[in-house]
Amino acid sequence: MSTSAPTGSAPGSSKSFSDSLRQLKNAQKSNKGAPLYSVLVNRPLGRVFAALAHQLGMTPNGVTAVSALFTFTGIGLVATMPPSWPLGIAVGLCLVIGYALDAADGQLARLRGGGSLLGEWLDHVIDSFKIATLHLAVLVMAFRHFGSERWLLVPLGFAAVYVIHFFGMLLTDLLARVHHAKRGQAMPAKGIPSMLLSVAKLPTDYGFLAVIFFTLGAPVVFQWLYTFMFVCTAGYTALVLPRWARGISALDREAALEQKPGQP
Repeated sequence: MSTSAPTGSAPGSSKSFSDSLRQLKNAQKSNKGAPLYSVLVNRPLGRVFAALAHQLGMTPNGVTAVSALFTFTGIGLVATMPPSWPLGIAVGLCLVIGYALDAADGQLARLRGGGSLLGEWLDHVIDSFKIATLHLAVLVMAFRHFGSERWLLVPLGFAAVYVIHFFGMLLTDLLARVHHAKRGQAMPAKGIPSMLLSVAKLPTDYGFLAVIFFTLGAPVVFQWLYTFMFVCTAGYTALVLPRWARGISALDREAALEQKPGQP
C-alpha cells in the first residue's frame, strides 16, 4: 500500500465509477521493471477493483482484508482438497482475485488522498504470510495426492526461495530509503523500462504462479509448470541478491566518505 503524498480526492467526495477509474489511470506506480503479468493484468484489474471499492466507501485496509480472505480461502483449498478441475478453477480465481485486490488497496489509498504506515505494514505482513503458506499448502497436497516423495523437495525449496527473495527485496528498498531520507534526497529513478525485462521476469511473478493453479485438474501439468517457476525464481533470486548487496555496499561507501574529516 502506498504512503505517497495525497494525489486523489477526499474519502467522502462524490465521484462516479468512471471518474474514479479515470483518476486512477493517472495515478499509477511506474511499470519500469515490473513483470508482464502485473503490467498487463494485475494492475489494470486492481484499478477496476479500487474504483469499485471507492464507490462502496471501503477503506484501503478493508480492501486488504478482502484480498486476504480470497487468498487464504484458495490456499486452504489447496491444502485440504484433492486436485481436480473444479478445484483448480476455484483456487485460481481466489488467488487471481486476491492478488488484484492486493494491488487495489494501494490504488484506493492514492485515490482517497494517500496511504498510511499501518496500511503498508498490514499489506506486507499479509504478503509474507501468503508467500510462505501457499507453498506449504502445495507441499501438503503433494504429500497426500501426488505420490512422488522426491517432488516434495520442490514446494519445500520454493517456500524457502520465495521468502528469501521477498525479504531481500523489502530490506534492500527499506535500507535505501532510510539512507536517502537521512540526507534529504529523493530515491533515484529506476532504469529505462524494458519490455524484454518484463517478459523475462514473468516466470517469477506471483500472478503467473496464481494462474498455473487453474491446471490442478491435470496434476502432471501442474507439477511441471510449478517446477519451472521454482527453477526460474531460484535462478532470478541467485542473480539479484549479489546486485542488491552491491547496491547496499555502495551506500555504505557513500556514508563512510561523508563521515571522513576534512571532506568538502
